[in-house]
Amino acid sequence: MNVQDIGEQGLLAIVKRFCPSEVVGDDGAIITAKSDGSLVVTTDMLVDEVHFSDRTTSASDVGWRATAANLSDIAAMGASPLGITVALGLTGDTPVSWVEEFYRGISECLEPFNTPIIGGDVCQSKVRCVSITAFGQVNSQYAIRRNTAQAGNAIMVTGVHGDSRGGLELLLKPELGESLTEAQRDCLIQAHQRPIPRLDAIAILQEMLPDGVVVAGMDSSDGLADAVVQICQASQIGARIEKHQIPISDALKLLVSPSQALDWALYGGEDFQLVFSLPLPLAEELAEKLGGGAAVVGMTSPDSQILLVDQTQPQTDTILVLNKGFKHF
Repeated sequence: MNVQDIGEQGLLAIVKRFCPSEVVGDDGAIITAKSDGSLVVTTDMLVDEVHFSDRTTSASDVGWRATAANLSDIAAMGASPLGITVALGLTGDTPVSWVEEFYRGISECLEPFNTPIIGGDVCQSKVRCVSITAFGQVNSQYAIRRNTAQAGNAIMVTGVHGDSRGGLELLLKPELGESLTEAQRDCLIQAHQRPIPRLDAIAILQEMLPDGVVVAGMDSSDGLADAVVQICQASQIGARIEKHQIPISDALKLLVSPSQALDWALYGGEDFQLVFSLPLPLAEELAEKLGGGAAVVGMTSPDSQILLVDQTQPQTDTILVLNKGFKHF
């Protein structure tokens, strides 16, 4: 059965099963934020054959990834999620089962964070597309911005980079993974299909953050290099990123050459880790508490140069840029 067979009201009846009944049903949702919190709002759109395809992503994985992308942006602001809305454009011949699996994936991603679907919209479209808006709250003391990084601070990441791109390559070309164990293959594919938004890192950071310390940062959805460059440009500083300190998984090292693994770590994107600039002792402590590949990867500098450096080969410094990663236009 396709969505055109049940119509808009039939489709809405299915969608509402995934939402709390006490929130949906009116023209808008009413959500309550803490009195000392500011509202954080972010929107992300995914389009069929641009961000996902049936070749590499099931309906439930599309729902999960779309949700994770938004929750990652909430985490990147230092916030905690309150709820999401889902706008879904569908072709008439989309199977009803695809829609149900899509919403099941959303619900599975939201469940660990006790976050509801509080509304949305469905409409006919010539191509399947998803737009999710997430709402969060943050105490101004803990808000994270891109333009507050200071020279002389550490740059740290909350986990390994490059795995999502490695997982995508495995899905497109399964023969590439012959040297990997099943567990290693699954790890890379899961990194692409079901990334984990790092809200856990925000909770740990806020528990240990001293009064008056400002943390700058963003997520690495468009690649580690993109995050570092955007933070530095917004803060009008430079950085030195140490090549050998960038965390890359053993599975990715087995899948491709060292140079390819590094390139995917820097520019592959969709790893949905967080990149912070903060005082070095705090960065080292946070990385130790997080584990799982969290690491200090470099330091900010007072000049404007943003370099990838290799201490063993000082003549091979390269400039990190924005235009090597995925671009829509």
